[in-house]
Amino acid sequence: MTQRSRQTHVTLAVANPVPSDLLDVEEAATHLGTPVRFIRRLIAERRIRFYKIGRYVRIDRHDLEAFVASGRIEPTVGAQPQSTGWRTP
Repeated sequence: MTQRSRQTHVTLAVANPVPSDLLDVEEAATHLGTPVRFIRRLIAERRIRFYKIGRYVRIDRHDLEAFVASGRIEPTVGAQPQSTGWRTP
């Protein structure tokens, strides 16, 4: 007599991105205007959130935009220009 193992499927209530919001590495690079190598480095260094679907890597468009927003530097009001080291005549 053979026993069958029962598999239990657990459904997690996670906000999954819409498939159209997932970009492959090439699309993410095009979206940012950077080389593909830059996106691959961000993934390798775990500096950006990504999804691993089998052997494929996908990046949520919202995560990509959040990464860009995190690097934003606001201007300082009334700041004097910093010296570049060059002397002006």
